[in-house]
Parts: sequence; C-alpha cells; structure tokens
Amino acid sequence: MKLIDAHCHLELKDFPVTHEVIARAQEAGVVHAVVVGQLLPGDFGNALAAARAHPDLLTPTMGVHPHDAAAATEADWLELERLAALPEVKAVGETGLDYFYDHAPRDAQRAAFHRQCALAKQVGKPIVIHVRDAHDDCVEVLTREGLSRGMIHCFTGDTDAARRYLDLGFHLSISGVVTYKKNEALQAAVKFAPLDRLMVETDSPYLSPVPYRGKWPNEPMRVAETAKKVAELHGRDPDEVALRCARNTAALLSLRVEL
Repeated sequence: MKLIDAHCHLELKDFPVTHEVIARAQEAGVVHAVVVGQLLPGDFGNALAAARAHPDLLTPTMGVHPHDAAAATEADWLELERLAALPEVKAVGETGLDYFYDHAPRDAQRAAFHRQCALAKQVGKPIVIHVRDAHDDCVEVLTREGLSRGMIHCFTGDTDAARRYLDLGFHLSISGVVTYKKNEALQAAVKFAPLDRLMVETDSPYLSPVPYRGKWPNEPMRVAETAKKVAELHGRDPDEVALRCARNTAALLSLRVEL
C-alpha cells in the first residue's frame, strides 16, 4: 500500500523525535506527508524546519487557523506572505471558518479567510480549508473569491456539503472520523464523492482512527486505516484506493513523489 498523509501536524511538543514518527509511517506505506505550519505565538511552528530536514518525505503548507484569526498581527501576516511565497511551501492554509468552537469572532475569521484566499491567488497555490458548522459561509467566501483549487481538510459534512465543494472544484480530504460509528452522513458523502477527488489524512496528533480511537497522539502511519475505510465505502481494493488518493494529493500540491 502506497499512501500520502494529506494533512498532519508534527509540532515538537507532540512529536519531539520527528524522525521516529517518519520511520513508523514509512513502515506502514506512507511515502509522503503534508505537514501544516500554522500561527503559534511568535512563529509558524515546526513544519518548515521538519520539511527541510526531510525534503523527500515532508512538504509544508502555511496559514492562519480560524481559531487564531483575531490573534494574528500585521507582522504575522507579512511573515505568512513571505513563507507562502517560498517554493517548498505548496499551499496556503489551513484557513477557513470554525463556528463550532468560535475561538475567534466570526467577522475576524471571515476577514482572515478572505485574506488567505487572496494570498493563495497571489502566489498561485492551492488553499487548505478548515470548516466546521460553517458550510454556507465557507461556500460563499470561496465563490466570492473565485477559488476552485484546494482541499477541504478533515471533511466531515454530509452529501449536500460534499456536492457543493466538489461543484466548486475542490478535493475532499478524509480523516479518521470516517471510521467512527454513528457517522452515516459522512460515510454517505464519502461514498458519493468520486475517487479522483478524494484524499486521506490523519490530522495528527488528533483524530486517531478506529482501532486506535482515543489513543494519543495520532500519527501519519495510521492514515492506512482511513484509506481502508474509504475503500470499503467504495467497494474497491484498499491498495488501489490508497494509490489513487495519493496521486490526487500529489497532483493538487505538485509533489515530486514516485507513485
């Protein structure tokens, strides 16, 4: 099985020995992982350094998470513009809207989302979107900004939400949440989505899939469980589905990965 983890966080506080995490992932068939750099107090975390230390295995993105939308300073935005323009940074985000936790005022979230949509267009790169309980507003922003290239990370919506994002041109990245019981709406949406528009991710250190649910931290090696569930929903071979999802991720993010 060849896999790409389309979205993970490998911050030092959770994974102080990154190379061991990568070695376990490789043993599980993970040939590459997309590691997310997002605003922390004073910097954008460990993603860029980790990717530079493992350029054949990790690719970074850079963004301001909706939780941090109100905390970002103008200096942070200028730094994000600099980072997003780097050739090794392949996408802007994660950005978007989170109306479930509401850690930042919604107007601040929308403003930060618009700003990063504009940045994605400026640097000519895809956008990585976090959305929770905010599909209507998310679709409105993407439509207004005219964006059609990117991924809805950790998609947890229903078939209607999936259809709306797919119609805009976006890919859906599926996390271990799809393996959880009593999640029929998400599973129906994943079954509805064509395989050429799906990716798989861990969102590590969060959202460990079954049979690891509740075990911290989640790791890129566990993305195999999500691929197996997507394959089950589509009635296809797990190896085939893993490879197709990997190719989708590599194509969207212009990854140099042999598949």
